[in-house]
Amino acid sequence: MLSPHIIPLGAFAMVVLIVAIASMKKMREKELEAHQQLRRQEMEHERKMKELEIEKAKLEVEKARAAKSG
Repeated sequence: MLSPHIIPLGAFAMVVLIVAIASMKKMREKELEAHQQLRRQEMEHERKMKELEIEKAKLEVEKARAAKSG
C-alpha cells in the first residue's frame, strides 16, 4: 500500500527540518548578540557625550570667572 520511497523521504525531510531549526536558532542568537553590541556602543556614546557636556560646562564656568576677574 505505501510506496517504498516514503520512509527514506520522511527521514530526509526530518533531517532537513532539524538542520533548519538549528540554523534558525544560531541566526537568532547572532541577531541578539548584534543588538546587544549595538546597545553597548550606544550607551558608551551617551556616556562620552555626557562627559563632553560636563567638560564644556566647566570651560564655560572658567571663562565666566576669567571675564569677571579680568
